[in-house]
Amino acid sequence: MRSYLHEQGGGRGSERASLVSEDVRRRNLSLVTLDLLENGPRSRSRIADSTGLTRGSVTALSAALVEAGVVRESEPLLDGGKGRPVTHLLLAADDVAFVALQLDADRAEGVAVTLSGDVLARRTQHHGRPMGRPELILDVLAAVATQVLADVEEAGRRVIDLSVVVFAPVGGDPVVVLADTDLQWGRVDVLRGLRDRVPGLPASMRLQPDATLAALAELRLRPGILDLVYLKSNSGIGGAAFVDGRLVAGSHEAAGAFGHLPVDFAGDLCDCGQRGCLVTVAGPDVVLERAGLRPLMLDSGLTLALEELVSRIAAGESDAVRAWHDAAVWIGRALQIIVRSFDPAVVVFGGYWAELVDTLRPAFLRDQPTLVGADTWAVAVLEAGVLGQDAALRGALWSARAAVLEEPLLLDPAR
Repeated sequence: MRSYLHEQGGGRGSERASLVSEDVRRRNLSLVTLDLLENGPRSRSRIADSTGLTRGSVTALSAALVEAGVVRESEPLLDGGKGRPVTHLLLAADDVAFVALQLDADRAEGVAVTLSGDVLARRTQHHGRPMGRPELILDVLAAVATQVLADVEEAGRRVIDLSVVVFAPVGGDPVVVLADTDLQWGRVDVLRGLRDRVPGLPASMRLQPDATLAALAELRLRPGILDLVYLKSNSGIGGAAFVDGRLVAGSHEAAGAFGHLPVDFAGDLCDCGQRGCLVTVAGPDVVLERAGLRPLMLDSGLTLALEELVSRIAAGESDAVRAWHDAAVWIGRALQIIVRSFDPAVVVFGGYWAELVDTLRPAFLRDQPTLVGADTWAVAVLEAGVLGQDAALRGALWSARAAVLEEPLLLDPAR
């Protein structure tokens, strides 16, 4: 099944204006590998025709890939039943798997896919949201990881990359969760916790924030868009910004923490230490409380409670509509800050906000600035994200796959 990764682009990476020889070789190895992935077994001449490389280059590149165990040769075949036999090249690295684990305020989830994007395994387990108890949640994440790795092994695959996605800011060396106000965590070394619990994890492991990955996945679906802001709410509020196609990470890699924009200076004290953060007036827990859905959240989890909230808003239920309207006012004001700061072409909403974009537009447009003698300032387009709850997982798996396709010798089983 190509769908899980295929719609997010080929993973060839951006071209640089000037490439040194090693970069050129790596790029050309990638072109050969990607051609075989997309088109199946092919002759060297067909690869040369489709990639634009010379036949001599394809011969040299394929020799390196064959030696590394990434590509193998078929038995000589007659081309159309006449002429000289032709040897086709085909991917030998068809035994690999990419794994992404995701930890949110409700559950731990794991997905494994092949190089072409076929889903090998998917496991989910709720952790019950024990506040301030990271060890209990890591136990659940480790159980999910163990199940997914067993599924991959049963399928005869080897894991060459494992990403761990968290709904929280990360940083440091080694990279750790810096804080997670949704789970009342301080600094937590998630990767070390997993290694302590799960033997045999691959050496290549990364801890990544969900919003950045989700934003990357949504950006890949919008060819031609280079300036984009992603804003989401499912557990907490977060996001990311791209300017000229590049992620704005910040000097501490903490850019995009939109939930902690202080919008209500006379508001409540946030868990982060500031007063009146956006999350204190429009965070999911706050909206659910005001809509009378806190008992459902405690009993059935945050995800189901937010689904019920959206259903009640659509049905016009008064408490839900009022709670959401109050939050939307603050979201609209925060959007003015964000849009004035980054001037994006598009603002994409993820999480449960994706289903409520039509109700956010009036709140955003209400406070649009104007200039004397001029029309209203240019307005960013507000769009719903299309990848739903899988946005960050897809972003993690796409990024891992793209990195391998840009340097295919990483597929060498000897590495």
